[in-house]
Amino acid sequence: MSRRAAPPLVRWTAYVAVAVVFAIACGFLANWQFSRGEERGRQLALVEANYDKTPVPLADVLAPGGELAASDEWTPVILTGEYLAEEQVLVRNRPHGGTAAFEVLVPFLLDDGRGLLVDRGWVPPGENQPDPDVVPAPPTGEATVIVRLRPGEPLPTSGRTAPEGQVPTINLPLLADMVGGHPLETGAYGMLVSEDPAPATTPGTIASPSEDPGPHLSYAVQWILFAIMGFAFILYILVTERRHAREDAATRRPRRRDRDAEAEDALIDA
Repeated sequence: MSRRAAPPLVRWTAYVAVAVVFAIACGFLANWQFSRGEERGRQLALVEANYDKTPVPLADVLAPGGELAASDEWTPVILTGEYLAEEQVLVRNRPHGGTAAFEVLVPFLLDDGRGLLVDRGWVPPGENQPDPDVVPAPPTGEATVIVRLRPGEPLPTSGRTAPEGQVPTINLPLLADMVGGHPLETGAYGMLVSEDPAPATTPGTIASPSEDPGPHLSYAVQWILFAIMGFAFILYILVTERRHAREDAATRRPRRRDRDAEAEDALIDA
């Protein structure tokens, strides 16, 4: 016993429902890409506004124990004091130089007693081991350092850890617990710009942030086009079904006339 095909209205309603659901999903994804594009635009505007500012004292931007305002990210500040070289920490798995490098974090003790973590740059892994072979030391004694302020990073959601003397991410509360005897600001850290006196060797300089706005706008437009294409495809199916239905009806009419003619001939012969 063969199954009867669903009535055309039922099929067409199902087609349209599928197209609507698909369009809603595409609209959600397009809106997500638009949101990411707007966020990327805000980040680029922040870099443009703050990156090359004249350095100011730390107290003008970050209050003791305070949080770095989002609008102050990348602001250069000037620090006077000395590095606590014995408290140096390495951050693992940082993408520099085409490899999983290490960033070098050293607390800097300011003359006013505050401590700020300074990211001095990056070093590559060693030749025959995962740890770096050499980590350039910071200047000793009194130094003047210019850094750009950055907010800290969250802990890895995977629970990833690191060996002693290293951390998986620049999580400032975690690093503050590792630095003994000196209070460390947990609202921001500094990315090195310059040191005076300048040491003979330094870690690799961390590249300035990319000015690429990213592909978010093009991806959003693509999702909108996908939604339109979904409706266009459903319309194509409906038009095709209607054409086939008309062709089938036109084919059945001559056959019916032929059968009627045959029946008339049979009656006459009888």
